[in-house]
Amino acid sequence: MKKKLLELLACPLCGGDILLAYAGKHEDKEIIEGVLSCKKCSREYKIIRGVPHFAEFDKTEQEKIKTAENIDALQKLFTSKLTNKQEHCREQFLDWLQPVKPEFFKDKIVLEGGCGKGSRVISAASLDAEEVVGIDLSSDVEIAFQATKHLPNAHIVQGDIFKLPLKKVFDYAFSIGVLHHTPEPKKAFVSMASKVKKGGAISAWVYGAENNRWIARYLNPLRENLNSKIKQPTLYKLSTLPTLGVFLASKLIYKPVNAILKPVAKHLIYNDYLKNLGKFGWREQHNIVFDQLAAPKFFYISKNEFEDLWKEIGAKDVEIIWRNRNSWCGFGRIE
Repeated sequence: MKKKLLELLACPLCGGDILLAYAGKHEDKEIIEGVLSCKKCSREYKIIRGVPHFAEFDKTEQEKIKTAENIDALQKLFTSKLTNKQEHCREQFLDWLQPVKPEFFKDKIVLEGGCGKGSRVISAASLDAEEVVGIDLSSDVEIAFQATKHLPNAHIVQGDIFKLPLKKVFDYAFSIGVLHHTPEPKKAFVSMASKVKKGGAISAWVYGAENNRWIARYLNPLRENLNSKIKQPTLYKLSTLPTLGVFLASKLIYKPVNAILKPVAKHLIYNDYLKNLGKFGWREQHNIVFDQLAAPKFFYISKNEFEDLWKEIGAKDVEIIWRNRNSWCGFGRIE
């Protein structure tokens, strides 16, 4: 944890300023082990392996824990360190955030809700943002820290998106493929928006209900009743088979048909999505398929429901974009 992150942190319980009570092991400019303390309520939070930890759970929050769970063994499946040559390239990152342009990030303090393994934090940091804070509930924060610690403007925090340990100082917040995994997407979105200062902006990308209703009907029961009971490393290996089908279809059918037989391509099921998926290699597609199978909670959000998110926070200049005919991109400004 870099010391300048303290300027952005707040106690998730009382909103008080966060102070550095004790700094133990250091590595360059990063505090690897230490203790943080709330100036107002004196509650303490630990810095563990470079990441400040703020999340706590009670027995009523098991669903959130289960959704975010990512046991240590799974980390070994992702041994290659993310760098600026990350699989989620800048073009893909901006495609999720359309209509946002690269220059939009310059000199902004940015929040990512649900940063996963840190690839999108790297993208935002590389676009000249002043500071980028990625927050996630799962143990993925350790991978994200290792992937981003070399960047002077990148920070990783372990915390609950519903109880963000942050001040209302952000110029921009975004969430990519996370809201639809939470038990309450609207509540998670409102929580993120509450940390954006007046005049700032917020973006989100979610899977749409339109064109995905059959998946919701047949795949959600499988996720909840079967997949959620399989250990994630095992499920990752099992997901190789459906990945093979998706990979071969995207590379051998959708990619060439869209290149030479465009009139035919428009009649293919999920053409826009699988054509776009064909740009990625095996590992990226495998991760996407695994994501679809692993999460026990997965909402598909309709256009009306998505528009309601922006109405809920009173956003202005809202733009809603139908992406690949299966998902929604949204952008709006905070008044």
